[in-house]
Amino acid sequence: MTGIIIKGIAGFYYVAVEESGIYECKAKGLFRKNGCKPLVGDMVSIKILDEENKEANIEELLPRKNELYRPAVANVDQIILIMAFTDPEPNLVIMDRMLVQMERLKVPVIICFNKFDLADEARAEHIKSIYESAGYRVIACSTVKNHGIDELRKAIAGKTTVLAGPSGVGKSSVTNVISPEIQMETGEISAKLKKGRHTTRHSQLIVVEPGTYICDTPGFTSFSPEPMAKENLRMFYPEMLRHEGECRFSGCVHVNEPGCAVKEAVQKGEIFKERYESYVLLFNELKEQEKNRYR
Repeated sequence: MTGIIIKGIAGFYYVAVEESGIYECKAKGLFRKNGCKPLVGDMVSIKILDEENKEANIEELLPRKNELYRPAVANVDQIILIMAFTDPEPNLVIMDRMLVQMERLKVPVIICFNKFDLADEARAEHIKSIYESAGYRVIACSTVKNHGIDELRKAIAGKTTVLAGPSGVGKSSVTNVISPEIQMETGEISAKLKKGRHTTRHSQLIVVEPGTYICDTPGFTSFSPEPMAKENLRMFYPEMLRHEGECRFSGCVHVNEPGCAVKEAVQKGEIFKERYESYVLLFNELKEQEKNRYR
């Protein structure tokens, strides 16, 4: 029997099997011996021990297509970055910092701006344009007015989606409105975990519907630039990549060099000034980190 690990805690793994329910499983010692630890999101083969009490053993890990380390989750189809148009005001530098790290993960990203009902319409359209012009899909939503929720549901259908976003943007509200039945889905695990104790700091997949999962996780809400060569930063700004090779100098990092195609694109309005300014700020942060490493 095959299923997907939706939660792992204290040596137990909770495996959702379509049309059969959630099984509490132990992993065979073979995995520990081979140094292969099951992750949330793993597809596994299980052997039923007690059908009535939904107990089983994990017999085999099926091949992974990818894995993330923070959060520790496998077989991710996409990441939805949830921000707010207002309350709190979007910090575009923090947002771009997060997008850089997501680009490094090589997992598709959708940006969801919440609280559309509270936003100044012109400002909201401008912010949307910044990221749509960079090549990102942007969904404007309001959990209060139910605006954009159907589009979100369609975006996650049939996929395993990791939700990310800073505090206060309404991530939990978006999660709840996507699937009002979430508490029903997690209740079975909570009962097995003795009313959910010790569960708040562990990643889990929430079953929205068969084949559709969202990963609600701690520790995936903000990023600082992980060590990388400052010269590589430009590779994680999709709109800059379009101009790669057009600059006067090979390996141009688009900061101080003359004849820079990216800076020309900014001046022409082809690349938004806000994105370029955040790029320069992050570039200088990486430059400073590099200096400190060699002091």
